Amino acid sequence: MTKSWTSAHIPDQTKRTFVVTGATSGLGLATTQALACKGGHVILAVRDELKARQAVAKIAAEQPGARLEIRRLDLADLDSVRAFADGLRSDHARLDVLINNAGVMAPPRTLSAQGHELQFAVNHLGHFALTGLLLDLLADGDDPRVVTVSSTNHRQGRLFFEDLSGERTYAPMKFYNQSKFANAVFGWELHRRLTAAGSPVASMLAHPGYTATNLQTSAPVGMVKMLYGRILTPLAQPSDRGALPQLYAATAPDASGGQFFGPDGMGELRGAPTRVRLAPAAADAEAGHRLWELSERLTAVRYALPVTG
Repeated sequence: MTKSWTSAHIPDQTKRTFVVTGATSGLGLATTQALACKGGHVILAVRDELKARQAVAKIAAEQPGARLEIRRLDLADLDSVRAFADGLRSDHARLDVLINNAGVMAPPRTLSAQGHELQFAVNHLGHFALTGLLLDLLADGDDPRVVTVSSTNHRQGRLFFEDLSGERTYAPMKFYNQSKFANAVFGWELHRRLTAAGSPVASMLAHPGYTATNLQTSAPVGMVKMLYGRILTPLAQPSDRGALPQLYAATAPDASGGQFFGPDGMGELRGAPTRVRLAPAAADAEAGHRLWELSERLTAVRYALPVTG
């Protein structure tokens, strides 16, 4: 790994197709721009198609000939996830990289279309379902990868199996941490199952450190928005730097399944991408099995992969 790795080090991606969720702003937009710059065909999986068209126009103005495609995806609605996957399968014979990037942070308690707590629904369940529904397309890809974006907050999280929807007790950041922990558990458990199945698909994890995105600034007014959206903003790195760990995971020739990438600076808050530590609890086999079985039941999406030991 190059110590000063930047998006300039991304190899040519001309023959590769990517899906990036949440591609209209922040890390998703920066990721899309970097991949398009290297010739990748990037499918912007977005909830707001108007914002996506604006993002595409901006990228195209800077990079004439950029290969960009907009498809609607609402991760909070599992019907939308299925419709997205069906549409993609009808138009594409293969997919090379799926970047599970989109997320919501610290809203008031809100339920998804299927009645799940919104952060768990968008950050984890929607991506779990999407990955499972696209796995066959990925298996036919060139050096296929799934990159799931977690957070340093996963180390503070745990799964509230007895109160996943926050009906009994809800705290915005506590349930955000749960969703980011779920991302980490999922990414690692997916790696174990893909390996056991002998699949060519690699599952990796990434986190952006502390990056200035609208994830914080769009949080409801309160302590979270005040702290992360205003007070600490001068300490944050820009989106194009925060996107480097997920870009490294998605494109670097030496990145491989089961690895977790984040910034190399103090506290993993900023810096160049490097391998970072996964919380031991996120690699616990029992937690992985339990979350996997629960996620299959809640999404009605079943992976054709063996259970690991």
